[in-house]
Amino acid sequence: MAQAAGPSADGAHGITSSKDLLKSAANAFTFSSPADRSVLKTPPAARSKAAAAAQRAGAAVDGDIKIGLSGTAGSARTIDLKSEITSSLGTPLSVVIDWGDGTSGGDVVGSGASTTITSHHTYAEVGSYTVKVTVYGPDGAAGVSATNEMPFITPGSEFTPHSPTRLLDSRNGTGAAQAGKVPAWGEARVKVAGNHGIPADVAAVVLNVTVTNTKAAGHVRAYADGTERPTTSNVNYAAGDSVPNLVIVPVGKNGYVNLYNSGEQGVDLIADVTGYFTRTSANGYTPTDPTRFVDTREGLGTSRGAVSGQSQFGVQIAGSRGVPAGAKAVALNVTVTNPRAAGHLTVFPSGQAAPNTSNVNFSGGQTIANAVIVPIGADGKIIVRNGGWDPADVIVDVVGYYSPDSVSAYIPVRPVRDLDTRDPAQWPSGPLKPYRYIYSTYGEENTTATAMVLNTTVTNTGGAGHLTVSPDPNALWQYENKTHTPPVAPNSSTLNWTAGKTVPNLVQASLGNHGIVDFFNRSGNNTDLIIDIFGVYDRH
Repeated sequence: MAQAAGPSADGAHGITSSKDLLKSAANAFTFSSPADRSVLKTPPAARSKAAAAAQRAGAAVDGDIKIGLSGTAGSARTIDLKSEITSSLGTPLSVVIDWGDGTSGGDVVGSGASTTITSHHTYAEVGSYTVKVTVYGPDGAAGVSATNEMPFITPGSEFTPHSPTRLLDSRNGTGAAQAGKVPAWGEARVKVAGNHGIPADVAAVVLNVTVTNTKAAGHVRAYADGTERPTTSNVNYAAGDSVPNLVIVPVGKNGYVNLYNSGEQGVDLIADVTGYFTRTSANGYTPTDPTRFVDTREGLGTSRGAVSGQSQFGVQIAGSRGVPAGAKAVALNVTVTNPRAAGHLTVFPSGQAAPNTSNVNFSGGQTIANAVIVPIGADGKIIVRNGGWDPADVIVDVVGYYSPDSVSAYIPVRPVRDLDTRDPAQWPSGPLKPYRYIYSTYGEENTTATAMVLNTTVTNTGGAGHLTVSPDPNALWQYENKTHTPPVAPNSSTLNWTAGKTVPNLVQASLGNHGIVDFFNRSGNNTDLIIDIFGVYDRH
């Protein structure tokens, strides 16, 4: 998919190929009700009038109307409706559309045996609706009319936070038929719908997937059961690794999600849920520029100094630094650094006991980050717990929040690879150079999109460093005219790596004002970058 544009004045390259993801994902939602389902209504007075007119004209009584309906979604909450009307009345007809949300529209069409009307509507909320079209003859409600109805479900879905809960642990058999590693080229099926209070109509789920007890390199792919397995990756691992990564994955019609082990040896897999999406009104998403809320190395957001083992601290999220008081969940990037020994971090809402889940797993001396989506406690706080026995520094960056007032709804897309700098046929510019950035355009054809759900992976790393992802302040035309201002990387990190490591992390990237996202290599060495697209947030 990716095509490299020419280098900009500051040496940056851009991905400017077509990515009309929103439309293609929404257009998969199609609905119809054929004309033979039309219900004809001919009141007695209308029949008598039609009969008298026919008698005067020496013709048979003929007063039929049929309506065929078809609808296609255009974005998260919009429908493009086509009403194909056939009538033998041969006179102007009145068309009334009841959109099923308490609003209606209408039109008047001229005479003729066949007429097609195209209408467009945007719903205020995601959900399931019944669209009803009624066509009246020349005498209005007192005369001949016909009605047809069609169900419509919005592609967009909204978020409900869930207390961190373990759905799968192959080590002890939680959520599996029995304990045991997921074999090479095998998969684990995770029951989501109806499990631990998750509703049957769940559309997508947020899981923290951890791979552990690895004997060889490989990767894990998450996808909806009953659908084709994607070629993209969610969690990359090497022998001896314990690696977590957040995934937002559609749920199959049977309520299951599959985790496929693409490796030559068996691995243990763990999946913890922190929320889910349904096509009912709940919490929309608001992306933010990455903002650092906590850095224990500096005393930002909590007391200065490494977090002691088996201890925790609270972070005020709601009502702080641009996150409103009504926010129900927050999207974070959580980084652990300077750990003295192996351990894990658990992030959970305040007011609850620490759950038996993990968000970031680390080894001694490692710097590693992971995306986290976590409910916010009633007091507006979240808790970060060091589950290890030794101290470690913690960094927390906020990248967005979920609230009833947020307007962006989530639409999953079929996973697609946006960029792989290792592939010269796709990307002739080679690895991402030290302290350089690549920009990718997502908003040129998706003008109502507000954020992208991406999986970023670095590999062939020459030394330690980190990746920063943030919206670009420039418009595409400024890059094309070479009049752009080189962007400055914010003080945040998306993923961290050491030499020779392959490291993935999910990122919910804000599209800013111009629909362009920057990927900064914050290291002194070349690194290869892989970007996979998994979904989009849309405000319409």
